[in-house]
Amino acid sequence: MDAAQSIATDLNTLIPIVNHWFHLLSAVIWIGGLAFLVMAVTPGLQKSVAKEHIKPITDVFYQHYKKVAGILLVVLLFTGGINLHYVNQVLTSQTGTSIQHHAKYLTVFFIKLFLVLCLLTLFLYTVIFKSDDEDDETEAYEAVPFQRAALWMGFFIILCAAAMKHLHQ
Repeated sequence: MDAAQSIATDLNTLIPIVNHWFHLLSAVIWIGGLAFLVMAVTPGLQKSVAKEHIKPITDVFYQHYKKVAGILLVVLLFTGGINLHYVNQVLTSQTGTSIQHHAKYLTVFFIKLFLVLCLLTLFLYTVIFKSDDEDDETEAYEAVPFQRAALWMGFFIILCAAAMKHLHQ
């Protein structure tokens, strides 16, 4: 094997690893941030801050989280597409058939994609339609709108990802 083939082989190994790492890192930051807001920030503020101050404080958290989450969702969609390409290459090399002939993998993939699209819809809905002037005086004010639903979707997306990882080996 000459040097050019060795470099090409190393890149063909390195690119999917780095891409998958970015995908996992983005998912961990996104779901970890959301879990922190749901499990720590919102309940902590509800117990320690006067009711009229909760909304302004959580809105500041949400404004920062919204920027990060938007970037992470773009990274997740982009790196997920690249991951699908490399999984297709692995399946083709292992079985001789491409990804469209693997019904279990595709079923889990489409469930995951559906959940991601639901999450993206919730995110875009809150970014586009959530008014800063809303008077939300409810007891269960959420820093991130639909945060519990989004967190559960995130948990199931991670479950689908784990299943997909083991369905192509």
